[in-house]
Amino acid sequence: MARKRNKLLIVDGYNVLRSGERYKTTAFGPDYTDDTFNTARERLINDVVNFAGRDWRAIIVFDGAKNEFSTGETQTIGGVRIMFSPAGQSADKVIEKLAHDARERMVETLVVTSDATIQDTVFGGGVDRMSANGFSYEVGEYYDQARLDESPKVAEKRTLGDRIPADTLAKLKAMRDGKL
Repeated sequence: MARKRNKLLIVDGYNVLRSGERYKTTAFGPDYTDDTFNTARERLINDVVNFAGRDWRAIIVFDGAKNEFSTGETQTIGGVRIMFSPAGQSADKVIEKLAHDARERMVETLVVTSDATIQDTVFGGGVDRMSANGFSYEVGEYYDQARLDESPKVAEKRTLGDRIPADTLAKLKAMRDGKL
């Protein structure tokens, strides 16, 4: 039976891309349509997939308020729900509603954003917050730890001499050398 994930991670997508050290190093234009921006967005999605793992249900909310074709539908990538807010509604409002609903269901929730208004609105009652830079740091630490875990382990060659008490080994060597 699958393990139930009872923690929710909500990521303010565009805010993290603009504010998180891990992502803002990529220069992109104000319309968020060029390839470097798409690369940064894909990197964020991959990071959230890896960070959330099996412990968190995760949702990344991007702002689609100014896109008249945005319906608010979600798609799932690697177990993470990706959502653009519906036309005319900001990602902030969607995030606040998701956090409120999680609080009502008493689900432990972490909202990742550097937007002070969202942080103030969602904090409390089982909903915690993390800044975009905090998330960047945590993801970096996660990858560093994963690299350490993957380093090759070299088994130490053990001999019989390693397992015999030192005084007994000395006597055996003395016998071998004819000194006893």
